[in-house]
Amino acid sequence: MSRLRGTALRLTVLVGESRMHRSRPLYTEVVHRAHAAGLAGASVFRGIEGFGASSVIHTARLLSLGEDLPVAVVVVDTAERIRAFLPRLEELSGLGPVLLEECEVVRFGLAEADGGPAEGAGREEGR
Repeated sequence: MSRLRGTALRLTVLVGESRMHRSRPLYTEVVHRAHAAGLAGASVFRGIEGFGASSVIHTARLLSLGEDLPVAVVVVDTAERIRAFLPRLEELSGLGPVLLEECEVVRFGLAEADGGPAEGAGREEGR
């Protein structure tokens, strides 16, 4: 995976938490397809309240309505790579809106927990 810096494209896929693709959650399928495509990264964010095409409000505040909360899958990479990935999403049914937004990446680095060096790590006195 190459380091990403500068102008990029943010892909956001909105989906209901309970939507499935075969035997796994639809948001998981999106993440796995993004990973297989070699994209820079993907994250899933669970909403606490929202509504979609059905106009039914789902909320984490009420147990009975908290069963299909909104989920956003966010993927960031170069515009070329994101646009090349879009046909992989068209194969999936049950997706909500798919959004594209230009953004600027000002920092892209591996976290210490990912096995990469932490900021300033590896520097020793006298080196």
